[in-house]
Amino acid sequence: MLLTKKSEYALLSLIIIARNSEPINVDVLAKELSISKSFLAKIMQSLSKNGIVHSYKGANGGFILAKSSEKINILDITKAAEEKMPSVFECSSSMNDCPSSRGTCCNLWPTLNKLQNKINVFLNDLTLKDLIE
Repeated sequence: MLLTKKSEYALLSLIIIARNSEPINVDVLAKELSISKSFLAKIMQSLSKNGIVHSYKGANGGFILAKSSEKINILDITKAAEEKMPSVFECSSSMNDCPSSRGTCCNLWPTLNKLQNKINVFLNDLTLKDLIE
């Protein structure tokens, strides 16, 4: 699956945030996860922009979940973190948009597309709460 560190860090950060009742700032998250603060800040900004977390400024600022953990699915998190739909392979979701311009004669595409659809359903049904418990 072409999920990057962005998705991994988004998920790990959200697990920490979900386990706390107070806002958690990027400094604390980055330190706890041993990752770059600037990289994590960009990820958190994307999660905020996509309605997954709320951002609060100030001395007691940070991030909290925008909704309960059982209402945040993993597909939405990965789409926000990656800033695109996550995919198993570099194939297009449409045979006509194949990057190699050979989609109409590709024997793999129908199978890969079925696999991608099943993964999307799985990630859509899996919630942040499932990862916390």
